[in-house]
Order: sequence, then C-alpha cells, then structure tokens
Amino acid sequence: MLIRPATPADAPAIWAILEPVIRAGETYALDRDMSRADALAYWLGADKATFVAEDEGMVLGTYYLRANQGGGGAHVCNCGYMTGAAATGRGVARRMCEHSLEEARARGFRAMQFNFVVSSNERAVALWQGMGFAVVGRLPEAFDHPALGLVDALIMHRAL
Repeated sequence: MLIRPATPADAPAIWAILEPVIRAGETYALDRDMSRADALAYWLGADKATFVAEDEGMVLGTYYLRANQGGGGAHVCNCGYMTGAAATGRGVARRMCEHSLEEARARGFRAMQFNFVVSSNERAVALWQGMGFAVVGRLPEAFDHPALGLVDALIMHRAL
C-alpha cells in the first residue's frame, strides 16, 4: 500500500470516500448535506497536508494532518481519517495512522490530538487506543448520532 500526498487529480476519489461518510452522519461532526465543493475545500484546505492511501492505483483512504492550534499550541497536530468501503478490514486506517505519526514527527510536532472522536465509533476508538492514544477527555452527549441519539465524544492524545 502506497501513501502519498493528495493531488488535485485525486479529488473525485477523495469525494467518493468522503460523501458516504458525511451523508451517514455517524462519525464526523460535519453537515450531512455538505456539498461536494465544501467537503473537498474542508478536506483539502490550505491549513492541511492531505494524503491518500492507494493500492494498485485505487484510492482506499485519505487523511489530513494539520496543527491543532496556532501559536503556543502549534506543536500539537490533529488528523482526520476516512476510508472507503473497499478498505474495510484491510488495515488501511492503521497504515494511515502509522504514516501520519511518522509524518507528524518529521514535521516537528510533539504530540497528536484527536479533538472529537465519536464514542460509538468503536472500531476507531479501539484502533486509536491500540496505536497508543489515550482518552484524555469526554464530552458528554456532544454528538447527535442519527440512530443512537446523543452520544459522547472523546478527546484522544498521544505524545510523539
């Protein structure tokens, strides 16, 4: 599996991954009716380094890396990850996380923080914990899940 910086030519493949996740509304605090243009502007924003994971030329996942805060908080990074349905069970999310940790270190970040991990996203929570992230905060009923109603969001952190 190759992980490389995203290019403008990757926009259709990235949208094909983002759209079902955004429309489902189960794991990201994004407007479920977000347009293609707005979603791509968010994911590929100038404040982010965006990457794609591909296998045999097929984009299976994407992630972004950015400073979590400016100024005195700029040494802590933040990432967002999404995988396509074809990536399920193939280790794509794990490999993207490994890559993001390497990339963050190379860029001089000292820690990585996930600001809003939906607690009902049990696969992601387990993966992040397996990658060394600790739950350092819990936001009670911070996410309105379309099927489960109000669920907690977690703040997860790992030193680099």
